[in-house]
Amino acid sequence: MSTITKVKTYDFRFPTSQTLSGSDAMNPDPDYSSAYVEVSTDADDGIKGVGFVFTIGRGNDVVCAAIDSMAQALIGRNVEELLDNMRIAWDLFVHDSQLRWLGPEKGVEHMAIGALLSALWDIKAKRAGQPLWLMLSRMEPEELVSTLDFRYLSDALRPEEAIEILKEGQKGKEERIKHLLEVGYPGYSTAAGWLGYSDEKMVAIAKEETQVKGFKQIKLKVGRNVDDDLRRLAKAREAIGPDVRLAVDANQVWDVPTAIEWINKFHEFNLAWVEEPTSPDDVIGHATIARAINPIKVATGEQMQNRILYKQYLQTNAFGIMQIDATRVAGPQEIVLEYLMAKKFNKPVCPHAGGVGLCEAVCQFAMFDYVSVSGTMDGRMIEYVDNQHEHFVNPVRIEHGNYMAPTAPGNGAEMTVETAEKYLYRG
Repeated sequence: MSTITKVKTYDFRFPTSQTLSGSDAMNPDPDYSSAYVEVSTDADDGIKGVGFVFTIGRGNDVVCAAIDSMAQALIGRNVEELLDNMRIAWDLFVHDSQLRWLGPEKGVEHMAIGALLSALWDIKAKRAGQPLWLMLSRMEPEELVSTLDFRYLSDALRPEEAIEILKEGQKGKEERIKHLLEVGYPGYSTAAGWLGYSDEKMVAIAKEETQVKGFKQIKLKVGRNVDDDLRRLAKAREAIGPDVRLAVDANQVWDVPTAIEWINKFHEFNLAWVEEPTSPDDVIGHATIARAINPIKVATGEQMQNRILYKQYLQTNAFGIMQIDATRVAGPQEIVLEYLMAKKFNKPVCPHAGGVGLCEAVCQFAMFDYVSVSGTMDGRMIEYVDNQHEHFVNPVRIEHGNYMAPTAPGNGAEMTVETAEKYLYRG
């Protein structure tokens, strides 16, 4: 038996605003940041569980404070009891009535819960000697579903349906694992897209990402000035040619009528999707936009706060591309539910990534989905930007535009704290 002995947080902030990396219409000067947590036990295996929440600067300390405020609930807990039934850990935090009052199940507290639950799943995967994607894929359907919370979802997905989806996913599973290890999972690049970049820099990076690195899709930020958008899209399309997919991302900057008017000027560029055209809480607004801009698809999800919003988007057919984020919701269990609902409603998932640790973390879930849930990569890809990967013990590897499958045990989010401490925020 082992117990949890320590929970330590780090407020890491990287000055990406100095190069305008990450700049878009809503967020002109982000400093990519990580509210990073380590969970230690008294076991003699030396394993620490890690989790994090990605932010863009100010407020990162608020997330760390939220994680710290929950730490005492873990200190002294029996590790094996939690790892053997992760639903206990979920209920410990998500069903805490006083924490729920601050959401419920949304915002800073919910993301902080996700960091702690991710750290526990990291310990579980490390003890199993497997990367998280593989451990999740190896779990029996009934075992995995027993960890999930179907409250508020039974009108869209029931536990017995989730078990059937996962049982169906057993067919051909070993072949898909082999394929992942050999070939990897498709990625797409946002490196060229930041609004703070000049046309010349955007074009040069677009060519590098597609012609040299092998990405089959790039994404540009839009929404600040329509004439600038039209000029940049024309230059990007010319640079990458007709066979590379081109997507755009407005980062929630428009209201619904403006989004429809603006996006309908983009049809000539054969866009793969338009991302976050309006508020992530506006389900009906997204459905209205989706109908009005067809055949351009709406993509959204990176800032959806919980599984209930995903349910509503899916029920109303409010997007064509579903996106997820590794740290916006309450950890792996909620993300697994998101993928199961996407399968039920036959929607492709293209995860958000690019920020500190997001590439390392979210690829685990996309690969689990391929192996055990959707069984396909068709129309699916993971966002990629080359930011702060050097601070990770096992950074993602990209080959020919594909994410190569992680093989190191754990969730992939462990940082080399010694190198990152240069960026520790000290107030």
